[in-house]
Amino acid sequence: MKHYRTHLQTELPLPDRLHINQQPKHDTSSWLLLTLAQPTICYKMCDQISDAVLDAYLTQDPDSKVACECVSKTGMILLCGEVTSKAVVDLQKVVRDTVKNIGYDDSSKGFDYKTCNVLVSLQPQCAEISDCVFEGRDMEDIGAGDQGLMFGYATDETEECMPLTILLAHKLNAKMKELSKTGVCPWIRPDSKTQVTVEYRDNMGAMEPVRVHTLVISVQHSPDITLEDIRHNLMEKVVKTVIPAKYLDDKTIYHLLPSGKFLLGGPQGDAGLTGRKIIVDTYGGWGGHGGGAFSGKDYSKVDRSGAYAARWVAKSLVKAKLCRRVLVQISYAIGISHPLSVSVFHYGTSKRDEDELLEIVKKNFDLRPGVIVKELDLKKPIYQKTACYGHFGREEFPWEKPKKLLF
Repeated sequence: MKHYRTHLQTELPLPDRLHINQQPKHDTSSWLLLTLAQPTICYKMCDQISDAVLDAYLTQDPDSKVACECVSKTGMILLCGEVTSKAVVDLQKVVRDTVKNIGYDDSSKGFDYKTCNVLVSLQPQCAEISDCVFEGRDMEDIGAGDQGLMFGYATDETEECMPLTILLAHKLNAKMKELSKTGVCPWIRPDSKTQVTVEYRDNMGAMEPVRVHTLVISVQHSPDITLEDIRHNLMEKVVKTVIPAKYLDDKTIYHLLPSGKFLLGGPQGDAGLTGRKIIVDTYGGWGGHGGGAFSGKDYSKVDRSGAYAARWVAKSLVKAKLCRRVLVQISYAIGISHPLSVSVFHYGTSKRDEDELLEIVKKNFDLRPGVIVKELDLKKPIYQKTACYGHFGREEFPWEKPKKLLF
């Protein structure tokens, strides 16, 4: 069996000036490295705001059509896009409540929900789009809201059918947020970045995690804590509580706040934009991505609903033990209800060929957008929760509940 190492990171790549404070002690010349960049909480703030706006409209009017983008920079939030809805939403309150919940509640942190400017430029959805997608159609036969391709991926390397790399990276960030909110580590501020390198064994196309090779954690902090205390807290209260001991050994490399300090974060440090970092929302670079972002979009935008359906299909195939690892691709055209194409790639991990798996998919799933919205209950205001710590691998979402397949 071939061994290689894949390198995946979440919550923004580290800066070019990063110094390496510990070097590998063994030869790595025979190992393959795959490095991918992911976003900070600043960018995820914009995603959370866009989805909070979407949820606010859906709460009052489940048939709302929303495409809401958000931009953030020092002291400013801008909402722009298209909304057609019967709902009346206090957008100022939605935005400020979201920023407050993230933790930007004082100018000393670089942003304050109480004093920031909130600008709004939202107009009704273009009639040409609504006419070709909805006009004169039953719900099940509505057309796709745009053209494009979407991917769904699943792997049996974790119970969640997600790559271990991105799963651990999300959990590290979630743990830091928990420690901050509960007051256990009051020095932690909202911006954080994690990066996980896992050594894998390639077993006939199936990926089997062997060990964690390298961990990187950078976190925004208050100025009244020493670097030594930060690193001690991160190791004892974050790393050791999140990473299973079986994946850590005496060769694991740790870079804990390698820049030495991280005082300036959030919109003051970097401009934010909805949908800027799409890989962290999905599989951390595993599988594929069609390029369309999710946040701020209602179900009629197949960038979102099509990707959720593709994940549902992929996870259902893996949980049914029809394959150990699979990539599902779906494509759509605007105004057309049925997918233009559906493809299945099993990486050699199935006893059945890919055409057989495709037939099973066709017999068990109706991938028209109007059917997807009913089966996955996508008119509910569930989206703000998806905008942080990933859209996949979390059992609370309906597309994560595998379908019992007939084959």
